Amino acid sequence: MANEEQDFADFIRVFTEVLDFTGSGHVYFVVDNVSKDRTLDLCRELSTRDNRFHTIWAPENRYLVDAYLRGLREAVNNGHNYIIEMDAGLSHDPRAIPMFLRVLTEGNECAFGSRYINGGSMADSPPYRRFLSKAGTVAAHLLLGARLADMTSGFQGFSREVLSRLLAYPLRSKAHFYQTEVRHLLRNARLIEVPIHYRAPSPRVSPNAIRDSIKVLLHYFKLRLLGQSPSV
Repeated sequence: MANEEQDFADFIRVFTEVLDFTGSGHVYFVVDNVSKDRTLDLCRELSTRDNRFHTIWAPENRYLVDAYLRGLREAVNNGHNYIIEMDAGLSHDPRAIPMFLRVLTEGNECAFGSRYINGGSMADSPPYRRFLSKAGTVAAHLLLGARLADMTSGFQGFSREVLSRLLAYPLRSKAHFYQTEVRHLLRNARLIEVPIHYRAPSPRVSPNAIRDSIKVLLHYFKLRLLGQSPSV
């Protein structure tokens, strides 16, 4: 979580309703130095009141992907059978979590949120972000042979077994291409796309993040040409 003070109360209200509905579950907040407001304090206060919420202070994080992986490893190490990754704030709706859990308990190893299948949507995002999201999916289709409708969404769920394999692989992404890299590496797993509503504006994607995405995409494209595409 980073700079989520403004939406924190509304986000937690909805998330708590979901936890109460499902009857179980734990939430891991990963906060690092990117956050400059009271997000860390709010997370710690909530963790003190409700032991279903856990705050992880990770000042050592260097990249966006470090935060994702830290939270996922924490969940795996604590023995959870199904793990869902999502953005904080209200860009991803926690009310979709029961649907992710349902498809995972039905035998799927991965559940990937999709804005581009029937029932999904992408609202309120600037045209620039819409273009990048769509362009990333098109590039993955053309260069990696991907078949999922949405290759760039950050709302996704995994079984503990498949996530353990993924965490053992040396991921190359440092920024937003991480989502596409994960889908590419898990393309042979039992997977399904779940419609999601992405409805909050997103911050600007930096030129460094775009360069990193292109670099990693070309790496996997080269491996594909050589017939050496890895999977986990």
